[in-house]
Amino acid sequence: MSRRGTTALAPSGPPTFLNAARRSAELEALTDGETVDVLVIGGGVTGAGAALDAATRGLSVALVERHDLASGTSRFSSKLAHGGIRYLAKGQLGVAWESASERHLLATVTAPHLVRAMPIVTPVYARSEEKIATLTEVGFRMGDKMRAAVGTPSARLPSTRRIGAAETRLWAPGLNPTGLRRALLSWDGQLEDDARLVTAIARTAASYGAKIITRCGVRSIERGAVHVEDALTGLEHEIHARHVINATGVWAGELVEGIELQPSQGSHLLIDAARLGNPRAMTNIMLPGVLGRVVFVIPRPDNLLLVGLTDTPVNGPIEDEPTVPADDETYLLDAVSRVLETPLTRTDVVGRFAGLRPLLRSGADSSADISRRHAVLEDRSTGAITVVGGKLTTYRRMAQDAVDLLVAKSHDLSAGPCVTRQTKMVGAGPASPAPDESVPAVLVRQYGSEAAEIAAEHPDLLEPVIEGSEVLRVQFEVAIQREGALSVEDILDRRTRLGLVPERRAAAEALAV
Repeated sequence: MSRRGTTALAPSGPPTFLNAARRSAELEALTDGETVDVLVIGGGVTGAGAALDAATRGLSVALVERHDLASGTSRFSSKLAHGGIRYLAKGQLGVAWESASERHLLATVTAPHLVRAMPIVTPVYARSEEKIATLTEVGFRMGDKMRAAVGTPSARLPSTRRIGAAETRLWAPGLNPTGLRRALLSWDGQLEDDARLVTAIARTAASYGAKIITRCGVRSIERGAVHVEDALTGLEHEIHARHVINATGVWAGELVEGIELQPSQGSHLLIDAARLGNPRAMTNIMLPGVLGRVVFVIPRPDNLLLVGLTDTPVNGPIEDEPTVPADDETYLLDAVSRVLETPLTRTDVVGRFAGLRPLLRSGADSSADISRRHAVLEDRSTGAITVVGGKLTTYRRMAQDAVDLLVAKSHDLSAGPCVTRQTKMVGAGPASPAPDESVPAVLVRQYGSEAAEIAAEHPDLLEPVIEGSEVLRVQFEVAIQREGALSVEDILDRRTRLGLVPERRAAAEALAV
């Protein structure tokens, strides 16, 4: 991507800025003999969360990632900060409570600029669906009680209510009116973007002194040291660390032995929002005879609809970027079309992606039945702490548990208590000056309190990169200057997400010089 007009900041620049110069200086310090208290392996949401947790306790921290921030599972989620209602149907009350608690922190304290209330309609058609609808409503109302219990105000996430067919169609115009009896209207949290959350966490960790090194893969772990390879130079180095946290998700078993995982693949499709009348709410489609399992259609801020979600066990090799199988695509299109006035076909799909969940292996018959509870494990041979399982919304608690164990078993660390329940992310503070109509809404949504400053710094870059997209040219500059983007792929696939739609990606790549 063109870097014309972009000046890389010196490593001594603003502490939240990640860029090529800072990466180079910090990697040189690490490979020149500096020893850190904690080395985190993995630049997804859990790894970034662990780096932030450790750094805010006063520990010296480095994070290494073989690709880019959010290059794996953390960019292929459904972009939800959800309260865990589906886990109530499986009796996983602890997981549901933890989800509601962590959603509350994200939405009200740590990253309120990246989380917004999302209305959800669950339509009821046939009389045969009434029993499941009633049980679903019970679950929603239990979720409302948990929401209130953890402190999330109803003004932030309203309570569940029943609505008639006419109002249902106002929220979701694409639904088939024939046979539509009623719907449930509930609310949950939607992330602006999962990869953007990871970037915000990593930048916040950097502000507390954490070294964030992408394009640096780990070859092996031993007590006191980790052997890495700099993907930009091909050089191998040894980084000295008193302790190691392995937060590599589905790839955790590649670095330590004894990790029993059953990865599960979730496939998603992208549809032009106009195809379904530009719905204002997410649609939950109940699967006949299966309580707690749904297929959904989620409106995104980029005029696309996200259709998902499958839950398919993965027993073969783990891919860096899994593809959507034809069977998954057919399944999703058929499930959604059941309730649409005009069924979807493959020609409606403008993009697709799949992510892998790092689930702990169990005796469950289906990966959909495996608990989303996380686990923190210690490898006796290397001393590394591995954190696996869980889900995006509960990343902060996963990170806390990993660092808690590390501190508890250590005799050479002086660490304070966990403070990430109160630690605001970059962009979550009060805007200064306050954003006004001159600041594009997309910048406010993506950068929060930094939006006005970014707009003022680059007033000549506030036009869209390509026609039909809300992504602005300034966002490419921010990706390089502040967010550690080192390549075209980093910008298109993880900082702006233009790469989700092949046609948009091709148009944006054509601008590279």
